[in-house]
Amino acid sequence: MSSLNSMKWNKLFLLAAGFFTAFSLNAWAQTNSTATTNGATVVVPNSKGGSKIEAPTKNGLAATIKYPWNSMATAGLTLTRGNSDTLLATAKIASGKKTPVNEFSLGADIAYGSASGIENNNTYHAFGQWNHLFSEKWYDYVRDEGLHDGIAQVKYRFTVTAGMGYYFIKQTNTTLTTEVGPGVVVERTGAIDNTYATLRLGEHFEHKFNKNSARIWQTVEVLPQVDKPSDYLVNFEIGIESALYRSVNLQVYLDDNYNSQPAVDFRRNDTKLVSGISYKF
Repeated sequence: MSSLNSMKWNKLFLLAAGFFTAFSLNAWAQTNSTATTNGATVVVPNSKGGSKIEAPTKNGLAATIKYPWNSMATAGLTLTRGNSDTLLATAKIASGKKTPVNEFSLGADIAYGSASGIENNNTYHAFGQWNHLFSEKWYDYVRDEGLHDGIAQVKYRFTVTAGMGYYFIKQTNTTLTTEVGPGVVVERTGAIDNTYATLRLGEHFEHKFNKNSARIWQTVEVLPQVDKPSDYLVNFEIGIESALYRSVNLQVYLDDNYNSQPAVDFRRNDTKLVSGISYKF
């Protein structure tokens, strides 16, 4: 009976996630841009249809507004020799793009570590998220995420969620968002395969002290299993970045990943403190 109930919840949440995805695609499809060249401005209808955005023109021709991708690559290395032989190498790349109605973010990171010749860190992680704004602060989103953790015996964990988000703070240098939505997790931990419905609760804060010199950020997401809330995942990160030279920055951040039901004989919590050099492009 419990297995049937679990299947029922999984189907319901998959349908809900599909609904949010379809809603996002439909909203995006309705967003269109038209330009006129016989005036001082270009009128661009937004996804609501009624309100309009005005863009400047030059010499009677429509001005082209560009929204570039902003990317950053970060690498870190900690090495000790002598009484202790340790190694921790990390690499991360992140990219984002924002337009008046769409926001895209992509990222991938890897970490490898060993102590006295014994491997103690081996993770691969990647994610992608698309936000579609239907008002100044409200948006719907679709997020995909993948993880491999060789030490914690997570062969793979794929998470797909879709839901709603809200900007509590949306300023030039400061943002604070929260997100909530249904999803599904497909994983293999040790020799056990598991698929279950989840509810994602997310929060992200970022403050830039100025354009190029320094920023702080913090993110957290909680993913409880719908039919068994005592089984849940928590991913947390907090970091600070400071400029070194032009596009080269110094980053220090703390990652903490909590799994209430890890593989047998493994701890629930995995934490790493990373410092590295990043390059913006």
